[in-house]
Amino acid sequence: MPHALHNTLKTLPDTAPALQYYSLPALEAAGIGPISRLPVSIRLVLESVLRNCDGKKVTEEHVRQLANWKPTGHRVDEIPFVVARVVLQDFTGVPLLADLAAMRNVADKLGKNPKLIEPLVPVDLVVDHSVQVDYYGTPDALRKNMEMEFQRNSERYQFMKWGMQAFDTFKVVPPGVGIVHQVNLEYLFRGVQVRDGIAFPDTLVGTDSHTTMINAVGVVGWGVGGIEAEAGMLGQPVYFLTPDVIGVELSGHLREGVTATDLVLAVTELLRHEKVVGKFVEFFGPGTASLTVTDRATIANMAPEYGATMGFFPVDEKTIAYLQGTGRTDAEIAQFEAYFKAQNLFGIPQAGEIDYTRVVKLDLDGIVPSLAGPKRPQDRIALTAMKTSFNSLFAAPVTANGFNKKSSQLAERYPTARQGIDIGNGDILIAAITSCTNTSNPGVMLASGLLAKKAVEKGLSVKPHIKTSLAPGSRVVTEYLTRTGLLEPLAQLGFALAGYGCTTCIGNAGDLAPEFNEAIQLHDVVAAAVLSGNRNFEARIHPNIRANFLASPPLVVAFAIAGRANIDLTTEPLGTGKDGQPVYLRDIWPSSDEVAELLKFALDPEVFRTLYSDLTKDLDLWNNIPAPQGQVYSWPESTYIARPPFFDQFSPTPGSIDDIKGARALLVLGDSVTTDHISPAGSFGEKTPAGQYLIAHGVARPDFNSYGSRRGNHDVMIRGTFANVRVKNLMLPAKADGGRVEGGFTLLDNTLSTVYDAAQAYMERGAPTIVFAGEEYGTGSSRDWAAKGTLLLGVKAVIAKSFERIHRSNLVGMGVLPLQFKGNDSVQSLGITGNELFAVLGVDEHLKPQQDLTLVICHPDGQKQHIPVLCRIDTPIEVDYYKHGGILPYVLRDLLH
Repeated sequence: MPHALHNTLKTLPDTAPALQYYSLPALEAAGIGPISRLPVSIRLVLESVLRNCDGKKVTEEHVRQLANWKPTGHRVDEIPFVVARVVLQDFTGVPLLADLAAMRNVADKLGKNPKLIEPLVPVDLVVDHSVQVDYYGTPDALRKNMEMEFQRNSERYQFMKWGMQAFDTFKVVPPGVGIVHQVNLEYLFRGVQVRDGIAFPDTLVGTDSHTTMINAVGVVGWGVGGIEAEAGMLGQPVYFLTPDVIGVELSGHLREGVTATDLVLAVTELLRHEKVVGKFVEFFGPGTASLTVTDRATIANMAPEYGATMGFFPVDEKTIAYLQGTGRTDAEIAQFEAYFKAQNLFGIPQAGEIDYTRVVKLDLDGIVPSLAGPKRPQDRIALTAMKTSFNSLFAAPVTANGFNKKSSQLAERYPTARQGIDIGNGDILIAAITSCTNTSNPGVMLASGLLAKKAVEKGLSVKPHIKTSLAPGSRVVTEYLTRTGLLEPLAQLGFALAGYGCTTCIGNAGDLAPEFNEAIQLHDVVAAAVLSGNRNFEARIHPNIRANFLASPPLVVAFAIAGRANIDLTTEPLGTGKDGQPVYLRDIWPSSDEVAELLKFALDPEVFRTLYSDLTKDLDLWNNIPAPQGQVYSWPESTYIARPPFFDQFSPTPGSIDDIKGARALLVLGDSVTTDHISPAGSFGEKTPAGQYLIAHGVARPDFNSYGSRRGNHDVMIRGTFANVRVKNLMLPAKADGGRVEGGFTLLDNTLSTVYDAAQAYMERGAPTIVFAGEEYGTGSSRDWAAKGTLLLGVKAVIAKSFERIHRSNLVGMGVLPLQFKGNDSVQSLGITGNELFAVLGVDEHLKPQQDLTLVICHPDGQKQHIPVLCRIDTPIEVDYYKHGGILPYVLRDLLH
């Protein structure tokens, strides 16, 4: 610690044994900066920079720069943020573990100790993405779905168990316990951490965008790609540019009948409009103080949907009450409170106390019941407008978020092969209470149970063609729904317990009945899903369901009863009761007093202590999985787990970087291309390149599982890159109806080809490729394989109008150059069709962050354009990563040096 900062180490009062801490008030008293005016989130990052200041990776200059953070200005300062721990989910955690195992292979091959590759901070992997809703609506659905899960994923789970014994700090929360973010909030987060007698606040990064849910309890943390998480695990700071901090001042109170889900959909709509992408968002004001921690968690969870790095809530009495209610020890809670009070970080700030980049105001009294959809979470629709909105979008062009159908077709019904069942446009085929956003919130979960209870009492039911499911975020939810008598009425409406995992929200809804799929495809039906999730991107929920709406759990139940999305539930009846009278939503909607009466069952500390005391109790399927031994993995033959190719050409020293020349366009894409478009997570068919690969390796179609579950095998994943059935490649010619061929296709020598086959052909010819795109490229999940697959397809650069934060970072982390069009330049304005030859000039050893490079476009008629583009390698450390061919070779060279 440099001398000027040495006097910041103080003794924490009222703790036994006595603990020390790095004092931010002492830093301010030393004249280092106006720290008490800084946003709370910035102060917590500053504590990490101060505590980890070693004069090398973290310097005194870093401390001074951040201590003097200004609300506005050109952001050029790079923060080296050392996190306390890392959280993984299994879709991203398995490929990360595979990378670590491959690094050990390299170390072993070079005669080094494989144990040099070892996480230096605690790592928790929560298995929550693998369970699918194959069975639903029956008492044994949970068990049957878990049996299918283990049948499909036993090779992956063996690999995880190898990791548990090979790495000292690598722990696994097994399948059947809960969703990573709810488990993180309820159990993995322990308050203030202590190492070597030093107390410090919990901080983390996680390999899932919704890691931000932990911001609800004052923890600084966000989602990163696994490639960044690996670097953090192996001793590298997480580097990022000093952020803007947007203060969101909440005032007022939610009205009767309005849920936290309605609030977060309004926040998402507002903050997307405010363009907070890549910024910290910090909530303050009296409305913030009035919210429970679980309501705060609902808002924090959806930070990726409003585009922010974080949705941060400072610590206060509500945080203490949550820790007490979830079974933390008295000592932990006392230590937590003492720490934050000693740092002057306790309490929700009020207007004027902190200097924010700018302030956005939201009156909670103005929030109304809402849904969001049909394709994006930021497209909020008031409940009163659902009918007119769906009907309007049905005929609207695709460019206006519509479905481009004839209005005359809206009311048509189509027969199915199942006797007595027909389906039509707007019919709901999937209704799912799922995802961390809402299943962590007892208020909305209890409301869904109360609504179900009243609906059953009225004699209402759900139509047989709707696939209903309940996937709680943890076993705690099942416990309080059981104790309040609400699990049974939910099951009576079809919402039987189906699994503990992301299920429908991640694309694991399972398939529809074949006769329904057939009718949808035959008649091009615009069917709907309604789910309590956070993601509703095209083809994510189910490839045949085109309209997907996010809603609170009670509204999911209500729409399932109504059976269609194009209905105004505020004026039209849900159905007919057993007395022959119409039943309206208002007749069965629970009051806030009814919900509040049951909340005491949701925060019972003994329940939390019991359920989290032994994570493997009663999990026989997990306990029966064998655990391979050894420090170096032997890579047995598997279509799930394969040694990744990223270190095949590894050398102790990096090569040189150079201009990109003679490049071809692999795809030309539009706006809002998500990581789901680039690297889908859900199911795939046997005619796809990935399906063909598995068939050639003896895997039958029923055993394909999902792309997400096969992320440990690069041969599957490279074939799945850009293979989403809704990818719209603008290189492809228009069809007779004005649309384009959709899916993983492109042009090779003016002939239709799969993206995978075209990429292989270009690589055989030695021709680099480029992907072009519009605004918000890479929105959605923090999906490593969106960058890894791009690299393995031979793509050297992605040129877009703008990038989402995590995916841009992931591209750099894999050695792919992200470039941004400047000003009004775009694919359209430059006339790029994909038939051109391209070059990118200015890529050399003198590359600097955010410098201009030159895109050369050689048109088929011989005309050339020289276009300036912004290099989105944003920080000096990212330049180093790029020069090393990516973050993984950089870290490996550092460890083996």
